[in-house]
Amino acid sequence: MADIREPVLLTAALTDLHPTQISVGMREVENKRENWREKEDDKKSLYLGSHLIPVVLGDQSQPFVVDHHHLCRALLEEGVTKVALSVMADLSSLEKDHFWFVMDSQRWMHPFDEKGIRRSYQDIPDSLTEMKDDPYRSLAGSLRRAGGYAKDVTPFSEFLWADYLRRQFNGADIAHNFNDFLEKALILAHDKKASYLPGWCAPQVKHV
Repeated sequence: MADIREPVLLTAALTDLHPTQISVGMREVENKRENWREKEDDKKSLYLGSHLIPVVLGDQSQPFVVDHHHLCRALLEEGVTKVALSVMADLSSLEKDHFWFVMDSQRWMHPFDEKGIRRSYQDIPDSLTEMKDDPYRSLAGSLRRAGGYAKDVTPFSEFLWADYLRRQFNGADIAHNFNDFLEKALILAHDKKASYLPGWCAPQVKHV
């Protein structure tokens, strides 16, 4: 009989969670904060129970978040103290360098800074509050919600779109004219140059 592993479920304080990426889109975080505030109080616990945070256990069984960084940061900002975790792997027996090698190999980390430049794992912050703002990650999230591309299971797919947009706009400061850049991004999203990206939607051909 096959050995079926049951998922390991834990709870942890948000302040004890360690990120596996350097940046987030703070507009995305704010959007999730607003969504949280709009929920009725009796629905919030149900929401938390149905949104498990996937983690990998590192040294001394410390939890390292591998997804939902924006949600974790938003909940922390909103005063939520604990969340439920789903343990994807226990790497607590590994030395630090070996731990990060495995994390990188499994695509459980994204060591790129707010300018899209790859950094050492040593540059990944220790806490959720230390992650830096990447406006292009926010633009990529807004672009998906506006129909620019489809949701995809590819790890860090929004960061791939953020990198594409950053290159198309030559790293321009988009924070102060965000909506204008979003309109331009909607056009760029359907360009054939973006066809390598996860969730790309080919432009519809109008038949006469």
